[in-house]
Amino acid sequence: MELILDYFEHIPRLHRSLIIVGGLTFFWLLEGALPLFRFKYNKWKHAVPNIFFTITTIVINLGLAVLLYMTSEWVVTNNFGILNWMPEVPTWLYLVLGLLLMDLIGAYVPHFIEHKIRPLWMIHLVHHTDHKVDTTTANRHHPLESMIRYMFTLIGVIIMGAPIGIVMMYQSLSIVATQFSHANIKLPKKVDDLLSYFLVSPDMHKVHHHYRLPYTDSNYGNIFSVWDRMFGTFMKLDRDSIIYGVDVFPNETTNSNVKDLLLQPFQKFQKPTFNPDSD
Repeated sequence: MELILDYFEHIPRLHRSLIIVGGLTFFWLLEGALPLFRFKYNKWKHAVPNIFFTITTIVINLGLAVLLYMTSEWVVTNNFGILNWMPEVPTWLYLVLGLLLMDLIGAYVPHFIEHKIRPLWMIHLVHHTDHKVDTTTANRHHPLESMIRYMFTLIGVIIMGAPIGIVMMYQSLSIVATQFSHANIKLPKKVDDLLSYFLVSPDMHKVHHHYRLPYTDSNYGNIFSVWDRMFGTFMKLDRDSIIYGVDVFPNETTNSNVKDLLLQPFQKFQKPTFNPDSD
């Protein structure tokens, strides 16, 4: 376990790039073999805006990397944060607790907040207005959202007292996990259900991308599903009933154009509608 932590503490940028590209390639190919929905679309054309926002996310993360490293070094040096205040535990438990806390503070909480605060929802809207959710949707985030998420990551590092090894490990796992949960793949129902007790499975996350409330405001988890189950935000919906997008922003052409997507957070807010047929 110490070797794993040491690897992620010094993980080369090339390896991080290979994780992004390798995961994207793997799930892209898997979508062709095990599709959930047989979309009638030009897959490469659909990927253009999503890849654009993936690149902007990478650029922002690289630009702020020094701040992340400095913050992590400060909490470790000053023995600050939850992980540093705990009694000594086995390394495997230390890693598990670190990843769980990182998932809660750096991913679940900001995602939940983005759905509840109007200006943040309008920024997050870019992610939800994809009408053909597939593995490229995973990093379809407006640059403003990438910055907001990064700030929450910093807050998570401070509260946790996280060493950079755990931060890098979490971010690497997060890339693959979100590519998996967004991928247009159809797992056997029992397998998906079993996975959803521990991890955010494809069917579980697709519910979050349904175009109407209350499903849009559910299943906020990033890697682990425990938070949705613990805080009562877990919901199920039959996979065949899922319709992607946002009901009050239905223009697929506009929602597929990079220029329009960059301006999307600044358009007039429209109140989402609630599905009266939901439980």
